[in-house]
Amino acid sequence: MKNARTALGVGAAVAGALLLAAPSALAVEPQTATIGFDCGSWGAGEATLEATQDGTAATITITTDAITAPIPIGANSASSTLTLTRNGTDTVEFSGSSNPAIPAGAPADTGPLDGTVASGDSLEATSLTVSVLGITATCEATTPQSPGPFVFE
Repeated sequence: MKNARTALGVGAAVAGALLLAAPSALAVEPQTATIGFDCGSWGAGEATLEATQDGTAATITITTDAITAPIPIGANSASSTLTLTRNGTDTVEFSGSSNPAIPAGAPADTGPLDGTVASGDSLEATSLTVSVLGITATCEATTPQSPGPFVFE
């Protein structure tokens, strides 16, 4: 009986040590933000940005009514690049060619766009470029990102 209690106690101590040593999940705050975009002749409106982080890899998915599809757009046929200011000094780009199918007249939905981040990076969107079938829409931010920049752990 004493050996069983000792083994149980040692097992609990090892499990506790493993839990303390396990890496914590990284997170970005806020996970969702909004920003205004002016896309020239394509229109203007608000975009919702959703960010995730896995180590140094990060993704941002964008839905915006600033650009609407003039014709049906097939899945994975839009190339997009989101440019963000990093820590108020330089820029970083998130890009990708992943999008759901978008019916004619529907708002643009693109991403996830992939990028690389470092712990402590503070990123705020400044522009978005979306290319479909050789046609490119360039959007410039018209409002600050709300509730604020994405901050990565």
